[in-house]
Amino acid sequence: MGILCCWWTGDEGGGRAMAQVARYVYGFTFLLTNLLAWVVRDYSQSALAKLHYLKGCQGGHDCLGTEGVLRVSFGCFIFHFIMFLTTVGTTKLHEYRASWHSGLWPLKFFMWISFLLMPFLLPSTFIQLYGEVARFGAGIFLLIQLISVVKFITWWNDHWMSDDDAGHRRVPAIMVSTTAYSASVCGIILMYISYAPTASCSLNIFFITCSLILLQIMTGISLHSKANAGLLASGLMGLYIVFLCWSAIRSEPTMDNCNVRKQPTGKGDWITIVSFIIALFAIVTAAFSAGIDSRVFQFRKGEFQSEDDVPYGYGFFHFVFSMAATYFAMLFVGWNLHQSMER
Repeated sequence: MGILCCWWTGDEGGGRAMAQVARYVYGFTFLLTNLLAWVVRDYSQSALAKLHYLKGCQGGHDCLGTEGVLRVSFGCFIFHFIMFLTTVGTTKLHEYRASWHSGLWPLKFFMWISFLLMPFLLPSTFIQLYGEVARFGAGIFLLIQLISVVKFITWWNDHWMSDDDAGHRRVPAIMVSTTAYSASVCGIILMYISYAPTASCSLNIFFITCSLILLQIMTGISLHSKANAGLLASGLMGLYIVFLCWSAIRSEPTMDNCNVRKQPTGKGDWITIVSFIIALFAIVTAAFSAGIDSRVFQFRKGEFQSEDDVPYGYGFFHFVFSMAATYFAMLFVGWNLHQSMER
């Protein structure tokens, strides 16, 4: 009711505050959805096997966890895509669509739960089709995330390398740059050891080497006299590229000859558990940060922002979360729709 009062009375301050709270609520529900997808993947095969309409799952009992993730992802995708369609183009806080984004939570929680349950009534053929679409959507999310990360790194570099703060920020900048480059080099070395043990692993060697070459190119450009940008931006961007390369090649099946990692036993050591928790929050944080960064994708810069303007693009926010739903599905199933993932 509070948000509706703000809308009717034209209280832009209250509407702006509710909009800021709303993004955290959406982020929290997205985290719960990720946790639900994990539980469905690892612990629900027995329950899903009792549903007779899932008998068409390709691969039998073992594929039910993978399809369960796709079904949860599809429900999350539909919810945020409908929110995108109903809020895109919202510019003013007094618009009804702004109150729809920031309020009416009982209705939206009912929609969220309904959309998460509805995919479990659909046939496996349709879910497999969604899985193919999800691969494309996950690529879009990675592109959005890349642009957002580049913008953030550029802002960080400009802020620390400005003439006013250059003296005070010199030591922290050197420390962060050194740490980023050290982590990047160590990551590349470990990837060569873990994912390219023999010369026959040509594809892995190609991508790892490309990451190394990109790191060297960015360093050379940053040190060029015409750029003179320092090593902070190139170091952080290099670290991000190494992370993307690692997250891509680690999805290979553990029985592959180019993957010398110890095969999971299902029990999980502390490194696996901590890595899973970090990865889970990284997905949510990436979607959250990119979703409120819609101005990065505007062609017109420096536009005046009035008090009754929305604090961020509501439509773009939900579009990013819908694409993030396809991304977490691909991560949880290893980008392979017919692969049974280990716990």
